Amino acid sequence: MTIEPVTVIGAGLAGCEAAWQLAERGVPVLLHEMKPDKMTPAHHSGDLAELVCSNSLRSNELSNAAGLLKEELRRLGGLIVRCADATRVEAGGALAVDREAFAQQVTAHVAAHPLIELRHGEVTELPRTGRVITATGPLTSDALFNEIHRLVGRGFLHFYDAAAPIVTAESIDLGQAWFASRYGKGTADYINCAMDREQFDAFWQALTTAEQAEVHGFEDSLVFEGCMPIEVNARRGHDTLLYGILKPVGLPDPKTGKDPYAVLQLRRDNAQGSLYNLVGCQTHLKFGEQKRVFSMIPALRNAEFVRYGVMHRNTFLDSPRLLDRTYALKSDPRIRFAGQLTGVEGYVESNASGYLAGLCAACEALGRPLPDFPSTTAIGALAAYISNETVTKFQPMNINFGIIDALGYRIRGKREKNQAVSARALEAVDSIAKELAS
Repeated sequence: MTIEPVTVIGAGLAGCEAAWQLAERGVPVLLHEMKPDKMTPAHHSGDLAELVCSNSLRSNELSNAAGLLKEELRRLGGLIVRCADATRVEAGGALAVDREAFAQQVTAHVAAHPLIELRHGEVTELPRTGRVITATGPLTSDALFNEIHRLVGRGFLHFYDAAAPIVTAESIDLGQAWFASRYGKGTADYINCAMDREQFDAFWQALTTAEQAEVHGFEDSLVFEGCMPIEVNARRGHDTLLYGILKPVGLPDPKTGKDPYAVLQLRRDNAQGSLYNLVGCQTHLKFGEQKRVFSMIPALRNAEFVRYGVMHRNTFLDSPRLLDRTYALKSDPRIRFAGQLTGVEGYVESNASGYLAGLCAACEALGRPLPDFPSTTAIGALAAYISNETVTKFQPMNINFGIIDALGYRIRGKREKNQAVSARALEAVDSIAKELAS
């Protein structure tokens, strides 16, 4: 039987995963990526699956929904999580990666697959025939944006996303900082930069009055809470950051044995430990202002910034009106979407949507029944969320236990309850994996 190639547009996390799942099942793929022919302000290399914001894929623990989602993908043969595990850098209980090594490894796997044809260059129109998966992410080019808008009509929304600055390790004043993970959890992988009350007050005043880079159409109300620029967050009140990214609780200063007034954590950004990113400090301040404001933190007074934070558009569909639980367009099911375009938020969530879209397209191409991921699983819960027609005001969503079906019985303790939900989910995933392998 001759199998028609499936077109995958976009070679980020979702697109690479979709292409891999198709190819691994014997379905040929035409994978389109506009880099390096056309770059965006957030991209810095020609590699596939480039991480443009944080280098963390969040928690690795099964008491956390992000940890559950990654474990489901591991058991199902996911490419992205395999490459993430292979390029891991220490980050306590989180899965953080050496971003360059990670992207290079994904690129090598995809480029070497005999059933994946990688084509570089911008795609401006969706194919009129054949199966298509569009995974162009928040940085979809204007031409393709207009093409998708034509296809789906009114079903577009948008918000803005932001990336945090990165500094060199050798420029951090460790006399004003210390290594630790919050509450001593895991290994001491974060550099903790303390501020006293006077230092924080000056930092907050500078942050809330610093000059922002121009972002066309930007409004604070359009920013997704999980990617809130630090200056937008700070403007909500003097103490807002003290209960968020600068929370000092669980990080006692070894010099005093007491929690400081405020603490900024830095997380390793590469395997060598030569680069650290400012956790939670995504921003759209002007570059000069970023250096001025963040250098007010004592440990960063002489910090060398190798990458400043940037603000960029993030576009997503009104998916409950447009997509089904397999990420297929209801009005034209040969077309699927994956990644942040669908309203899943986060690296692993985008990866999961690409996995399911690719798997379902492969099953259709091979004449096999589509897999049924129930809402008791993290993969199924995400798919159910983006296709839930009862949701009237759709907003991007990270995976969380709130959207996974409840157990139906009580368990004392949040951690124990979450672990029970994860155990149930993994049992279902193991069963699906066996069916797919048969």
